[in-house]
Amino acid sequence: MDERINKIKEVLVSKGVSQKDLAEKLDKNVHTVSNWCVNKSQPHLKDLKQIALLLDVDISELLVKTKG
Repeated sequence: MDERINKIKEVLVSKGVSQKDLAEKLDKNVHTVSNWCVNKSQPHLKDLKQIALLLDVDISELLVKTKG
């Protein structure tokens, strides 16, 4: 039951950043970032914060809304 929780992939595309580039900047394995992008797994909150900083977006833009 893979439920979509994050929008990391969409934000990467809109910012023109590849999964490989993000993985390198975060010092993470490309496979890990790929799993985040397809919502197979989720990043830790500290990683999510770092992604938001690197992509120059509010952390909430990386998450699927649960209301409204």
